[in-house]
Amino acid sequence: MPKLKPDPALNPEDLLAAEYEYIANTVFQANEDRSRVASFYFVSVGSIVAAILGTQFATDNLKSVSPAFAILFLFLTILGALTIAQLARLRAAWHESVQAMNQLKDFYIKAHPEIKSAFKWRGTTIPPTDKPFSIANLIAVEVTLLGAITTAVAVYFILFTFGNIMLWGWVLIFISFVIGIILQWRWYKRLLVDDR
Repeated sequence: MPKLKPDPALNPEDLLAAEYEYIANTVFQANEDRSRVASFYFVSVGSIVAAILGTQFATDNLKSVSPAFAILFLFLTILGALTIAQLARLRAAWHESVQAMNQLKDFYIKAHPEIKSAFKWRGTTIPPTDKPFSIANLIAVEVTLLGAITTAVAVYFILFTFGNIMLWGWVLIFISFVIGIILQWRWYKRLLVDDR
């Protein structure tokens, strides 16, 4: 294979501008994808819950379909965990893109120090991936809470399959809700790292 010689007519500024545009598009796409992922999950869970609530069940009939509902809500819990994973990885991708953008800014600032004040975000001022009360974090909290609710509802239907739920059953349902929150939030935080 012949060795290519560099073309002196190529302008490195064009390459840097194209790279910056590409990075800007990846930042935008990560934000768009986060919105779509969360919306899909909320609509999926909401539709299923609305369908169940719209169906009239006598207690005896509900007992016969309880195993199916337990499986359905376990599936929704898994879907919630996958949604949390997608939200975390998209947030990390956004963060990586912003870091790349700032690397280009730093390159230009070294060459042209007078433009330094034009940039609010720099390598040291980028918001962290897990910034409290950011839109990304609040969406993750919503998905985590909804995933914990589907976990608790799955436990409810598992217990209801075996008979009326006693006080200890309600305690178990509450514990499953709390454990659902803890596990899904830890899962989210674990996947937030942006060096994978």
